[in-house]
Amino acid sequence: MKFVLNKKPKKPVIIQGFPSIGLVSTITTKFLIDHLDVEEIGHIESEHIVPLTAIHKSKIVNPITIYYNKKYNMVIVQSLTEIAGSEWELAATMLDLAAAMDAKEIVVVEGMPSHAQNEINLYYFSNTGKMKNKQMTEGIIMGTTAALLLKAKDFPVTCIFAEAHSQLPDSEAAAKVVKALDDYLKLNLDFKPLLEAAKQFENNLKQFIEKRKEIIDNSSKSEKKELDYFG
Repeated sequence: MKFVLNKKPKKPVIIQGFPSIGLVSTITTKFLIDHLDVEEIGHIESEHIVPLTAIHKSKIVNPITIYYNKKYNMVIVQSLTEIAGSEWELAATMLDLAAAMDAKEIVVVEGMPSHAQNEINLYYFSNTGKMKNKQMTEGIIMGTTAALLLKAKDFPVTCIFAEAHSQLPDSEAAAKVVKALDDYLKLNLDFKPLLEAAKQFENNLKQFIEKRKEIIDNSSKSEKKELDYFG
């Protein structure tokens, strides 16, 4: 796994969003990309990434794309695909990316299982103690975020977790994350249009997820047939 850059910003804040419960991170990063003036500056590539792509405005979209916003000196890493089984490698790649740009901080946005019926709660964690008044004191973190926190050591990582009520895209939870990012990084974003705009994006995401699942299922069936044949 490696990153490819055609531009190298200096000392940016990196926003990291990899698919999680409710696709909160994917919707959040998509909203930032659509509502900030960004340019694509690179991508992360690996043979472990499911070979799927999307076409947007007649252009091929990489599974993991790196964008840059000059105004806020912000790098946004958006992933359209999960990296199951390669979490440690991805965490190491993210830290290498941060080191290459001498980044100030990585901010992780992620969905988590909901514990409430009619309320979306946000939870925060920072390995530098930045979120003392809001910091989560107990909890279990898994996946790429866990690998990143365990590997980061002295590098600043801040996590924003939003409860999501469904495995389907949760735009309401994403709106709360956007508001939290706005407060934390002073982006002057109006998060309200997300609730309406995300509906169209949700439909596209559902189709993408269904197609990805179909490819994985077909691949698994092919492997099983091969095993059955040789068995």
